[in-house]
Amino acid sequence: MMHELRTLYPEIEPFDSGMLDVGDGHRIYWERSGTRGAKPAVFLHGGPGGTISPKHRRLFDPKLYDVILFDQRGCGKSTPHASLDNNTTWDLVADMERLREMAGFDEWLVFGGSWGSTLALAYAETHPERVSEMVLRGIFTLRRAELEWYYQHGASQFFPDKWERLLAPIPEAERGDMMAAYRKRLTGDDYAAKVEAAKAWSIWEGQTITLMPDTSVSAQHAGDDYALAFARIENHYFVHGGWVEDGQLIRDAGKLKDIPGVIVQGRYDMACPPATAWELHKAWPQSEFHLVEGAGHAFSEPGILDRLIRATDGFAGK
Repeated sequence: MMHELRTLYPEIEPFDSGMLDVGDGHRIYWERSGTRGAKPAVFLHGGPGGTISPKHRRLFDPKLYDVILFDQRGCGKSTPHASLDNNTTWDLVADMERLREMAGFDEWLVFGGSWGSTLALAYAETHPERVSEMVLRGIFTLRRAELEWYYQHGASQFFPDKWERLLAPIPEAERGDMMAAYRKRLTGDDYAAKVEAAKAWSIWEGQTITLMPDTSVSAQHAGDDYALAFARIENHYFVHGGWVEDGQLIRDAGKLKDIPGVIVQGRYDMACPPATAWELHKAWPQSEFHLVEGAGHAFSEPGILDRLIRATDGFAGK
């Protein structure tokens, strides 16, 4: 008999929030929800260039967790909006340490999906003594082959109609390196071309991360402000390989050996194919691995959401 799927906890408001000056001209928005003094955790949103949402708070039992959520540099409510200056993986790792110290946590559970899993791995491999547990979903490790699968040749074979719309702003002569072609437009001086490119880039992701079409996801990616931050920052990171060595995050997974973890991966994830999650699990055998049938990439897919809630419940001792 199939178990009942776990769903999001009821919506609650943060009990504290603010802007943290992290230097380099950046101020990041943070909020804290749940119960002060309960189990510490931090939530890492996707992208890079995405934003936190009230739904993300609801992944944690508010009676049992004290959770920090924040908008990473340049996105969401953080300022300056869509800024690429001093915006790297390692800047974000340093920001996480500032937030942890601000909250007064000695260690915390680190939860991240998609790009959030990348940042979680970079942080945990840098500061393993600060991580009590990890919950990771839709594993992405910034390797060139992973990027080319999604932005050059791979996912395009499953979504030829949507891929054609991603190609549209780019002249045929530049399509041999789509990330570089988009960077040229996303960092150019022509505002109209910048918005056109940002929306095409963002909509491609919004329309390919769920197993079945989900208009609520694709609509968010289509808004001008969201698209500009999302596309500019994501492309900026991907063109630079996230400022990590190719394969580094899996190569250094041995540093996680003392950290309990749960990996949740959709079988039909077209943005981050399961092979990467499997490789991470093999390199970090202490992790618990769940390959969810009938699921794509998004955390909101029922089977994935069920496993994520079970993971946070489990680590809280429920």
